[in-house]
Amino acid sequence: MARQWILNSQKGFENSLEYQENIQIPAASDLGPKEVLVKMFAASLNYRELMIATPGTMAGPIQPPVIPGCDGAGLVEATGSAVRDFRVGDRVVTHLAPKLVEASGNDAPPTMADVHDMLGFRRDGTLRSYAVFPEAALVPAPKSLDWLPASTLTCTWVTAWNALYGLEGNQIGPGSWVLVQGTGGLSIAVLQLAVAAGANVVGTTSTDDKASRLSTLGAVHTANYRLNPESWGTEVRNHTPNGRGFDIVIDVGGYQTLPQSLTAVRPDGLLLILGGVGDMNAEPVPIFAAVEHTCVVRGIFGGSRTQFYELVKYIDENGVRPAVDDVVFELAEIKEAYRRLSEKKHFAKVVIRIDHPDA
Repeated sequence: MARQWILNSQKGFENSLEYQENIQIPAASDLGPKEVLVKMFAASLNYRELMIATPGTMAGPIQPPVIPGCDGAGLVEATGSAVRDFRVGDRVVTHLAPKLVEASGNDAPPTMADVHDMLGFRRDGTLRSYAVFPEAALVPAPKSLDWLPASTLTCTWVTAWNALYGLEGNQIGPGSWVLVQGTGGLSIAVLQLAVAAGANVVGTTSTDDKASRLSTLGAVHTANYRLNPESWGTEVRNHTPNGRGFDIVIDVGGYQTLPQSLTAVRPDGLLLILGGVGDMNAEPVPIFAAVEHTCVVRGIFGGSRTQFYELVKYIDENGVRPAVDDVVFELAEIKEAYRRLSEKKHFAKVVIRIDHPDA
């Protein structure tokens, strides 16, 4: 029998998450022609999971009940009659936007219009022990990764790959200077990919312990934004050659951090707006600010399925191993995992091990 979590409402994760057991596992004969049954072994959480469970956020309404989560890794147990890319026994990871792939192909980039049809929103997601996904919701897992690190790739790592390699003419390379903010999953993914590419990465954080961990992963400098809240953008810019600024700045804080990000980016540099985990009541930053700082501004939602394939190949060829949080949760402990993410006690990705004691 299977186990799963559902969101039965959007009243915050403490009130809306519901654990269900003794769920019937679909048989191969129950699958549609393009469906795949996956035995899940790991999943991970993103900030979006908190937003989806909370009323009044930019996520918008769900249609409960829905199984949350978009990141996951598992083993193919059965396939529909028309599935061509996967066979029983294949190791797979989930792709965020299968409906977009089905409509527009593997190269289509996700946009805000696609968000509601992504896994864990209005399509059942990954926080379950067995899952039926459309073939377009899967890609082969990296051969070099165990289940837990493989389960982190879907959202943050594909977004990081798109950020660093997705814009022709503004791609990362050896010697590039990259700024990341904080120690959440996306920033750590960017850091690890940038270091693997031979770039110089500077990271901001709030504690000496987290600064030390950033350095261990390859950051050449760190800055404590709490000690210098009004001018850390200038502080980190001074670490670049001749204080010229960063080639790529990754902003995950939104309005709260954008003024400092604009200060840090070099002329004609690339500022990527990838999140809004900061104080969204902070004063809005007008897009005209890009003119004042003569930079390129880009916002993205994840990446295409083609980019996911590229990422998997890169990870295997370059031996990149995604960092994960020190605490590993079991499937039954999802509320504790959400709580750790909400309280920002984690480093990198919050991960969930999905055991199968009856197997």
